[in-house]
Amino acid sequence: MTVDVLAAVREDNETALSRLGSSKALFAATGGELEGEQVLRAAADDAAAAADVFEAWADDEPDGTAADTFAAAAGHASSQRETVVGELDGDHDPDTGGAVADHLRDVEGTAARAGALVGWSVVSDETLGQVVGFFVGDADPLTAQTLREVREETGAVQAAARDLLASVDDADAAGTAADAVVQAAYDDYVATLEGMGVNPKNVC
Repeated sequence: MTVDVLAAVREDNETALSRLGSSKALFAATGGELEGEQVLRAAADDAAAAADVFEAWADDEPDGTAADTFAAAAGHASSQRETVVGELDGDHDPDTGGAVADHLRDVEGTAARAGALVGWSVVSDETLGQVVGFFVGDADPLTAQTLREVREETGAVQAAARDLLASVDDADAAGTAADAVVQAAYDDYVATLEGMGVNPKNVC
């Protein structure tokens, strides 16, 4: 089941994920300010929001294995934020809101949360890939390497989420929840770009 959910969310959301991994997604995340500092702040906010959500999941999760997985995910997200903040010139007051975080806060049930964690990891991998690419293109290989390490933390969360899926008994709920996270991220991407007067459907 674990491989099927991960493979299915990628296959069923191929177009959305390609756009979420595009430069336009980074343009949307930074409010059109494609500067290194703004890119880092957006990445730090995403990580802070994820840590806040996963910590809350861990606190109210009755299944011990799931609770441990969510707590570990919160730890990885916190580490991501700390690493990114270390690259900033100034202080960072984290924004733990956002469409994806707000969606995740409403997910209930162990199977659904396990699936949502997979969905989050897929979206995060796409967006961080674009962040890495930004710094490569900006001729800043040191920061790009740091962001690759941040992306590896998402990979660790994804691996743990897949392991957790092996122990849950509702594959349909997990798959639906994974898709819904991608859709929440994509809907926000579309709405943000349209609000900026940019066509969200042309990928660049």
